[in-house]
Amino acid sequence: MRPVPLTRPAPGFSLIELMVSILIGMIALIFATRMVTGTDEARQSALGGSDQMQNGMLAMFSISNDAAQAGWGLNDPLLVGCDTVMSDTGHYALPEVARGTGTVHPLAAAIIENNGTRPDRITLLAGSSMSGTGTMRIIANYSTGTRIDVDRVPYGFNQGDVIVAAPETAGAAQCALAQISNDTSALAPPPADQYVNIASGTSFRFNSGALGAAYSGSQARLFNLGPAGGLAFHTWSVANGLLQLRSTDLAGASAAPSTVVDNVVSIKAQYGFDTRLGAAFQPQTGLTVQRWSNTMIDADGDTVVGSAGDYQHVAALRIAVVARSRAPEKPAADGTCSATSTKPHIFATDAPDGVTAVPVDVDVDVTGDTLSWKCYRYRVFETIVPLRNAAWRPTA
Repeated sequence: MRPVPLTRPAPGFSLIELMVSILIGMIALIFATRMVTGTDEARQSALGGSDQMQNGMLAMFSISNDAAQAGWGLNDPLLVGCDTVMSDTGHYALPEVARGTGTVHPLAAAIIENNGTRPDRITLLAGSSMSGTGTMRIIANYSTGTRIDVDRVPYGFNQGDVIVAAPETAGAAQCALAQISNDTSALAPPPADQYVNIASGTSFRFNSGALGAAYSGSQARLFNLGPAGGLAFHTWSVANGLLQLRSTDLAGASAAPSTVVDNVVSIKAQYGFDTRLGAAFQPQTGLTVQRWSNTMIDADGDTVVGSAGDYQHVAALRIAVVARSRAPEKPAADGTCSATSTKPHIFATDAPDGVTAVPVDVDVDVTGDTLSWKCYRYRVFETIVPLRNAAWRPTA
């Protein structure tokens, strides 16, 4: 009898075992892919939230800081809201806004060019004179030319300072902005004539050789806004998702706006009016917000919307900045996005208490963006800035 040899299975995996292993591996790979994708989406969402916070806070800080300083050196009632002639070789221009049935270029702490649901343009003006609102009286008739005769030694009015001529009777003439071109410290003391020159030249960007407005002797004043380099005439706007600034004191930003912050899709502002009329309106004792408005109103009751008196009734600004995430979120399989379903709703709360809110819905789509606005996440920043210099105005 011969022994029967034992049959041993061949080494390795069977076909069934191999198929089961492949199936298990594919399932594990699917779960791993989903985990990585989910982690990446969470990371992108977190980074987007960080972008919104950083960009929005920087934009709000920049604009609100300007608003807090607005009106410095421009808070005299003869200047606030005055239609002003301004020439600038740097090509900065005061905004043109409605006044009654016409248009003007007013000097004011804040000027809002409202664009409905689209981003506003916000202009905030301030000088830098150490004296705040130093003045001299024009004592001789002025119609044209570079010499302006004044009633005293022009102490504090230095070569290169920006000045504004204003009629002492509101509305009697336009105001005019220029720059002192002569060395006032070299003038002989009285009884010699005291004057300032406004000759044009490369060092005097705001001079055209004349004021551009006429004044009767002893019926107009000169106000000092301080050195030209510190003249803070700023216009904030939004274009193609970029916060932009046009400025007189930022090199290269006078003729065309410079980009300050990206992924800011809108800025909006409202005037806060003190609507008291007549003897009840006492700005020297403080201003209070009694009405919010997206546009200028007849706040002083003179029946003209946008008059100088209306700008003198502005007590505060309500400002909103809308920032979006840097990267869009992934669309659904059908190509639709649902990161954001409704457009931002701003200025919706009553503030201060008892003052009715005027809510605004904001368009956040960016021109030229091929993706829907719904693919991004948004964050709204709001604040109220009292125009403190509006209340700290001269009374005589």
